Amino acid sequence: MNRITLEPGKRGGRPCIRGLRITVYDVLSMLSSGMTHAEIQEDFPELTHEDILSVLAYAADREHQVYSLKVH
Repeated sequence: MNRITLEPGKRGGRPCIRGLRITVYDVLSMLSSGMTHAEIQEDFPELTHEDILSVLAYAADREHQVYSLKVH
């Protein structure tokens, strides 16, 4: 998870990969549109296979978090 960085002012403070300007959302969007890891790396050669796996791990961790809502 140390590959995912948060920097105020960079991409609106969204989670990015290794300080690059590529967000977790960007990669998740590409994967959900059907792009393969190889296709993503072809478009963004600075990304590694481990970076893409880190994005998936980050998203899974966020999904696993429990949120409680107050009912009024």
